[in-house]
Amino acid sequence: MSDTVTNELIYDTLKRMQETLALHTQFHLEAKERLGFLEQQYASISRRVDRIDQRLDRIERRLDLVEV
Repeated sequence: MSDTVTNELIYDTLKRMQETLALHTQFHLEAKERLGFLEQQYASISRRVDRIDQRLDRIERRLDLVEV
């Protein structure tokens, strides 16, 4: 009887651990997805800033505000 109880306790503990691990895995995957989205947004903003910088350089040259 004691072995049966011990086995059931071990089984229940392992089952809870498996459920917890599944939740952690799900949270990890969601975090990775959100990080990927943030990286895409950062890249988009970076490209826009680069274009603004190029346009500003061109404006400064046309207005003779900088030496070429």
